[in-house]
Amino acid sequence: MSVAKQPLKVAVVGGGWAGCAAGVELASKGARVTLFEAARMLGGRARAVQAKEALLDNGQHIMLGAYAETLALLRRVGVAERDALLRLPLQMRYPPGSGLMDFVAPRLPAPLHMLAALLRATGLEREDKLALARFSTSARWMKWGLDTDCSVAELLARFDQTPRLTRLMWRPLCLAALNTAIERASANVFLAVLRDSLGARRKDSDMLLPRVLLDALFPEAARRYIEERGGRVACGARVDTIARLDGGWQVGACLGAAGFDAVVLATPAWQSAALVRPLAGLEALGARLDAFDYEPISTVYLQYAPGLRLPLPFCALLDDPARGAWGQFVFDRGQLGPGQDRGQDGLLAVVISAALDAAKLAQDELARLVAVQLAAAFRQPALAEPRWSRVLTEKRATFACTPGLDRPGNATGLDGLFLAGDYTAGDYPATLEMAVRSGAAAARLALGAR
Repeated sequence: MSVAKQPLKVAVVGGGWAGCAAGVELASKGARVTLFEAARMLGGRARAVQAKEALLDNGQHIMLGAYAETLALLRRVGVAERDALLRLPLQMRYPPGSGLMDFVAPRLPAPLHMLAALLRATGLEREDKLALARFSTSARWMKWGLDTDCSVAELLARFDQTPRLTRLMWRPLCLAALNTAIERASANVFLAVLRDSLGARRKDSDMLLPRVLLDALFPEAARRYIEERGGRVACGARVDTIARLDGGWQVGACLGAAGFDAVVLATPAWQSAALVRPLAGLEALGARLDAFDYEPISTVYLQYAPGLRLPLPFCALLDDPARGAWGQFVFDRGQLGPGQDRGQDGLLAVVISAALDAAKLAQDELARLVAVQLAAAFRQPALAEPRWSRVLTEKRATFACTPGLDRPGNATGLDGLFLAGDYTAGDYPATLEMAVRSGAAAARLALGAR
């Protein structure tokens, strides 16, 4: 008489997008998942938070149509793209009437969409357009990569990019994608992002903006998916220790959760370092995880009267910190979805990447300066007087994405212990897609752990 094989028992520590992706991948293959999250809700650094005034996302995200694993994962947990995401053509647009760049890729097959966008673009001089065309052609020839990494600033200088194009396009794109200034940012990672935007098929180059709050976009659907398949999601459950026990793994001395076949650590790098450092043989890995530097992101929310609309769902802003203009992109949350239903009609979100200096300002002062910047940029004096404002700063929003950065793989070297997170080895920066890819990869390794 044969004995039924017991399902693989896997602990996932961390309920951000990497941890949720790992949990979903494991549950889909029949593993018995227990997901531990220290916070009261899932989502990690991409979550909704309850501010005094309203429920707000902890930051504003843009995804690409090329985010294949993220889109497939959303479909798997039952999230319909048309309901959850606003799909827009690739664009870099400043406020109308500003005389600055207005670049929109039309709905044409690649690469015609990019050629048409370049020909139609306004706010760029002839030498700017030639520089952009030259750069794109050279990047394709190089297969969107360098043999030896360097800074984005060095890359742009090497291909004679004009100061105006760098100011209006390359610099803000690099800040938005890598959250690292061009003088310090990795050229190879930046090229990977451009490969999947400027160099991609038309549909893959589309920009996808969340219509719903981030917790409703994926984490809560992941919770339901895991629990419906016999798993457990424990929020408010902090894990301070992991240890080998009788050929398996114990997670948390006080959680009563011993006997796992495998553990996926989906916590931020510095938290994973604290968990792996006491384990014999992983001292060097702990040091690698501790070596990351981090960059903050500030999001300034400004609430105006219901019915207020910007000319576009989102716009680039010309920042100039020396003159008090900190905002880099503004999103009209009321245009991203049914604003009245979400309580976000008339709500603007202004993003400041690599926000170390901005975060030093008092929150009220930063919000005031951003409101004044909006009023000037859109020539609407009323924007200087919001009903209320709120500044949310994620101090360690992403790792500093510098050239040649040492990013560890998913395997730790110990049987049954794996890493997941947007900081792990890959060609993308710290994005939702990188987190999802890493979580799924760690899960696939864990499935072979028995």
